Amino acid sequence: MGASSRLLRAVIMGAPGSGKGTVSSRITKHFELKHLSSGDLLRDNMLRGTGFPRTLPQAEALDRAYPIDLVINLNVPFEVIKQRLTARWIHPASGRVYNIEFNPPKNVGIDDLTGEPLTQREDDRPETVVKRLKAYEAQTQPVLEYYQKKGVLETFSGTETNKIWPHVYAFLQTKVPQINQKAPVTP
Repeated sequence: MGASSRLLRAVIMGAPGSGKGTVSSRITKHFELKHLSSGDLLRDNMLRGTGFPRTLPQAEALDRAYPIDLVINLNVPFEVIKQRLTARWIHPASGRVYNIEFNPPKNVGIDDLTGEPLTQREDDRPETVVKRLKAYEAQTQPVLEYYQKKGVLETFSGTETNKIWPHVYAFLQTKVPQINQKAPVTP
């Protein structure tokens, strides 16, 4: 790497279920950035798919260690996320996972193979999801305001990752060298 290609340090923020994992894996496929979880703090390229930093003190500490160049904020309506997260049902005995939207059981609430009832993980229950989303919002609002003031926040709003992604892609093209020029923008 030449001196001219300074490393871009980016953070991806978004509520649980907003599509951070999907977006960050697409970014690493198309751009020369490494996808990192919050465990790998000391790498050169930082692209976080974990929602870290979650609090203002974390954001400030991160900035002292690694000044952040860019914060991608995925702004997906809570209702959409709630639908997404509560759509998951499991068959406890086998571990089979159903999704009401993408991979529904033949009969609602019933395992296809055994005919036994499906359950929801505690995490996927509507009341738990709402609690998690409210906590996320309360905690990260000051973080988003902090990055907004620093002029590094870019917010992408939408209800579907596949509709948000082309905007994130187009924006990053102006910031980062691409590795895979021929790869299509679509997923």
